[in-house]
Amino acid sequence: MRDKNRKPVVMKIKPGISELAITPEKASDYIYTLLNFASQHIPKVKHKETPLYILCTAGMRILPESQQEALLEDLRTDIPVHFDFLFSDSHVEVISGKQEDDAVVEVQVPGSENQEAVIRKRTAGVLDMGGVSTQIAYEVPKTEEVAKNLLAEFNLGCDAHRTEHVYRVYVTTFLGFGGNAARQRYEESIVAKTELENRLLGKHTGETSESPYLDPCLPLDIVDEIQHNGKTLLLRGTGDFDRCRVLIQPFMNKTNETQSSLNGVYQPPIDYQNSEFYGFSEFYYCTEDVLRMGGIYNVTKYTNAAKSYCATKWTTLKERFDRGLYATHADLHRLKYQCFKSAWMHEVFHVGFSFPENYRNLKTALLVYDKEVQWTLGAILYRTRFLPLRDIQQENFKANHYHWRGFSFVYNHYLFLVCFLVVLLSILLYLLRLRRIHRRMPRSTSSSALWMEEGGAALKIPGTP
Repeated sequence: MRDKNRKPVVMKIKPGISELAITPEKASDYIYTLLNFASQHIPKVKHKETPLYILCTAGMRILPESQQEALLEDLRTDIPVHFDFLFSDSHVEVISGKQEDDAVVEVQVPGSENQEAVIRKRTAGVLDMGGVSTQIAYEVPKTEEVAKNLLAEFNLGCDAHRTEHVYRVYVTTFLGFGGNAARQRYEESIVAKTELENRLLGKHTGETSESPYLDPCLPLDIVDEIQHNGKTLLLRGTGDFDRCRVLIQPFMNKTNETQSSLNGVYQPPIDYQNSEFYGFSEFYYCTEDVLRMGGIYNVTKYTNAAKSYCATKWTTLKERFDRGLYATHADLHRLKYQCFKSAWMHEVFHVGFSFPENYRNLKTALLVYDKEVQWTLGAILYRTRFLPLRDIQQENFKANHYHWRGFSFVYNHYLFLVCFLVVLLSILLYLLRLRRIHRRMPRSTSSSALWMEEGGAALKIPGTP
């Protein structure tokens, strides 16, 4: 859909719905803004046939199940009261991590080993980093053995038997590896480290502004603080990008096993020379919002820009922000943690996912073919993949129905006129027939009498002597 300015109809609100865990009764009020926006852009006559899905991701998955259910129940109960979208209880859920050039691949319908394989164009892999989790997904050949819990096999075609739409995808989500969650884990490690050193060595690091904790992952000379158990730890940034990378590498939780990914999870081999990946969400924001280099990823240019940003004094960065030199949606929170997130993105990509430093086929993006690509689009495509044929049939019926309704006034008059003429013609034909019958009546009567007389005479002849 497009708005009146020909821009995609998109709206986002913050924070995530998981922030309402303690007040679940406010969940429907929170999401009302989004649904009201949708209802204004979708024609009212289409509301009852427009499916509404509310799918929650990593932020909800880390909540206790009781809190998740309380939030979902509030949505299930209140939304139908205010909106007429096609909506049922099953349309609200916390989804699993799986649901978040001319090279070709060989594909085959799962379970149909005797069927001839189909050759089609290669697909692109996806990297997505949110605030809480990070995902990777790419197609793997049928010859590659992958554990079922890391594999998704599905058909995105309308016809379940069309093998060219069958995809065998390695897909994994990593909770705690999103940009904000990573920063939180990093800060927790700082707190634990300083508390231990202060207690054992008698230091007072972070307790006063004169002895702050020196954080290389914050811009130069910025002052920040960490709240923990009622205490405040004071930080001052030193803006050392390389040092920051070294400090956060242990948070990748890599193992020494071959083909190991983040958290020691198995990752199938990637043909780096014959592959293409897109980086969404934080991969795009990290490269574009402040560094203004979204698009084709070049590690040398990226690291140089990140180093320069980290080493720039906070007062200078703030002045540039006030002059509007960064992306319009970049805020002070982005500026403050850009240094950390730049380093985190670099380490996740090159250390966690093991992409070589000279990899040239990563594109960070917000739009693909002028459409915003996020997990929500993938989820809705997957859930409605068998709807189009039914919808087309329904729309054709409705189109014909509405067509007749639109011209019903004119058609009714034509129909009445035709019926009137038919009835009138029938009456005339009937009257003409009656007239012919009346004209023939005398002649018919005479003929009948003559026949009777001759017949009677004939009958009398055998009885004559």
